[in-house]
Amino acid sequence: MSQLFSPLTLGQLTLDNRIIIAPMCQYSANDGAASDWHTIHLGQMSLSGAGLLILEATAVNSQGRISYADLGLWDDRTQAALDKTLTAIRQYSPMPIGVQLAHAGRKASTEKPWDGGGSIAPDKVNGWQTVAPSALAYDESSTVPTAMTQNDIDELISDFVNAAKRADALGLDLIEIHGAHGYLLHQFLSPLSNKRDDQYGGSLENRMRLLLDVFKAVRAEFPSDKPVGVRVSATDWVEGGWDLTQTIELAKALEALGCDYIHVSTAGLSPEQQIPVEASYQVPFAAAIKEAVNIPVIAVGLITEAEQAQSIITKQQADAVALARGMLYDPHWPWHAAAKLGAKVKAPKQYLRSSPHGKPSPIE
Repeated sequence: MSQLFSPLTLGQLTLDNRIIIAPMCQYSANDGAASDWHTIHLGQMSLSGAGLLILEATAVNSQGRISYADLGLWDDRTQAALDKTLTAIRQYSPMPIGVQLAHAGRKASTEKPWDGGGSIAPDKVNGWQTVAPSALAYDESSTVPTAMTQNDIDELISDFVNAAKRADALGLDLIEIHGAHGYLLHQFLSPLSNKRDDQYGGSLENRMRLLLDVFKAVRAEFPSDKPVGVRVSATDWVEGGWDLTQTIELAKALEALGCDYIHVSTAGLSPEQQIPVEASYQVPFAAAIKEAVNIPVIAVGLITEAEQAQSIITKQQADAVALARGMLYDPHWPWHAAAKLGAKVKAPKQYLRSSPHGKPSPIE
């Protein structure tokens, strides 16, 4: 059996294979509510044959959206909209579905990427005041955020718990807490963005505190038979910033608290980042973390070829691979990978006759 297409267990959830559809923001929600686009897009992803689909970064409150068009899960209205989409998908796909719960912090209140993606000032249409661990803007063109008070932090943790309860009510199979890509929890981790002098700033222990507190609160409320994992950026790619050594300590602390997996990417915190982009450029970080913990580790980032993905699993650099842009470009990537590697994936009966004439079908 192809190692890429062997089963993987995250907590008590067993996946058919080790291909994961990474969260991909669609900037197509209506004041946080999933739209028909989400039904079309996620429906397509759910028929791909991957082992797991994780919904895009989903804000735990309206202030936590990256843009005004981001998906959210903070009230009955946003829950009902997402329920409509999930109900449609589940008629035709048995694929497990998780959600990435997030808060964008100082990187919130922006335009959609295709409209430039720039910061929107609080007094402009579709803008609001951002928050962060410290009153430090992402760059010169961004709004200066308000430093969060203890009350703000307490409310944030409650918002993550509320979203987790709603995720369970929706029947979602997994929660991924977004601690990466320069968003709020990552901002608390990095000494570049966190200049606090209270219990949330300074030492590594203090900078990790909020993410660990959010994890503990979500884990306590989300059913124990459903996994909770964390997405991390293993380095800021900036001198003096968050790095692999600190990430390993965070991963160990999360494992001790019952975290079910670590999803490893990098960067996003600072415009000064210098990233040596190439195929599998983030995989070594996943491999280093995998050596330090006993829970599953997911690798992501410019993984585009079936043989490349298979090699990552075979060499035990990671337990699973996640694809984002690759899945947008080729929504049947798992089918094509299975065909190359002599494996099988699940697909709807309506597609069983889709293989090219004379070639064995990779779907069942």
